[in-house]
Amino acid sequence: MKNSSKKYAKYLQVFVLILGLVFIGNKSWAQDNTEVKETTKLEPIKKTFAGNLIIDNQTVMVPVKGVFEFVIQHRFGVVNNGYKDFFGLYAPSNIRLGFNYTPINDLQLGFGFAKERLQWDVNLKYALIKQSKVGGNPVSITYYGTAGIDTRPKAGNFVNNTDRISFFNQLIFARKMSKKLSLQIAPSLTWMNNVEGYISTDGSIKAKSKNAHFATAFSGSYAIDDNFAIIANYDQPFTQHPTNNPYPNLSLGFQVGTATHTFQMFVGNYQSIVPQSNNFYNKNDYRDGKFVIGFNITKR
Repeated sequence: MKNSSKKYAKYLQVFVLILGLVFIGNKSWAQDNTEVKETTKLEPIKKTFAGNLIIDNQTVMVPVKGVFEFVIQHRFGVVNNGYKDFFGLYAPSNIRLGFNYTPINDLQLGFGFAKERLQWDVNLKYALIKQSKVGGNPVSITYYGTAGIDTRPKAGNFVNNTDRISFFNQLIFARKMSKKLSLQIAPSLTWMNNVEGYISTDGSIKAKSKNAHFATAFSGSYAIDDNFAIIANYDQPFTQHPTNNPYPNLSLGFQVGTATHTFQMFVGNYQSIVPQSNNFYNKNDYRDGKFVIGFNITKR
């Protein structure tokens, strides 16, 4: 119990340190942004990221009122089978089709359908705080939440329909450090209504996993020019389960963006797409070379 407390204290110290550096950096951004006039001190920063997605995670961005998005997210199989399935390109893949709409300023609503687990999801994204160009707020903060339901006819140990439901909640803290570099940190809580069990040596049934799972995502984007950027992502699970602990996700890719389209291509460990499935079930260990090739396409 003592070791566990020390471990979580260490995580907390890292989190506080990162936030501290972000807040301290507000002064340097103000000095670099010499084009801003005094009358626009509380004007929010624009285009912290080029779009809603950064590889497997949401960004802090919420589109302006009236924007409709169609999203295609695709993940191939693991590359470490080599030529046998052409590095995962011909292996069983996962895909999600999503639709998002911004009915009012700072609020986006959406839904989607993924091949894996025939999972439908509904999601909500709300911009709580926006980083100011000079003075004001040093970071942007956005809430993102989803509810998903596994609709496979026969699967798992579902007894009631509520057993099929899962939830994901995340607070996204982001800062545009300069005209080229944007960083964000996003702690999250996943909740599964139902988890699998196993028969222990004493004959009792015990849960393989806890219902709640804590994790944090670290993401960044570096713009090469107005339309091209390098993007990276790291997801660290924190909750220790009795068995079936998920592996971290490490991903790297590039992004091409225009006013109406965003295209991302990358390699990473996550093969699921719905965030609670990625955080809770990931079995691809990057230390074993279990990467997948993926891409995201957003049409606004």
